[in-house]
Amino acid sequence: VQLQASGGGLVQAGGSLRLSCAASGRTFTNYYMAWFRQAPGKKHEFVAVISSHGDSSYYADTIKGRFTISRDNAKNTVYLQMNALKPEDTATYYCAARYAAQGDAQYNSDSQYHIWGQGTQVTVSS
Repeated sequence: VQLQASGGGLVQAGGSLRLSCAASGRTFTNYYMAWFRQAPGKKHEFVAVISSHGDSSYYADTIKGRFTISRDNAKNTVYLQMNALKPEDTATYYCAARYAAQGDAQYNSDSQYHIWGQGTQVTVSS
């Protein structure tokens, strides 16, 4: 599967953005889908993950209650709705995929994802 992320941009603190990640290629429902982010000079940081049929999701503590991950399997797309954005949310956001057969194990580790999109920049001004 190939991933194409979009929806990033510049927003003021307190604002909202919705990221999209469109998948093409193999069967979308074979994959858990996740969002990671990377700020300059830092490692990938887990943001959220959703199971292959959307029945479970997990979030990083830093964004819990502000961000929501969802997916539309009919459109082969995963979303990240980001509300109440803060300057510390500024980063390049990447969507990633891993086989559903891996289950929930180590869902927050970037090494467990073998397919990555190209990233979309989110900048939050104070």
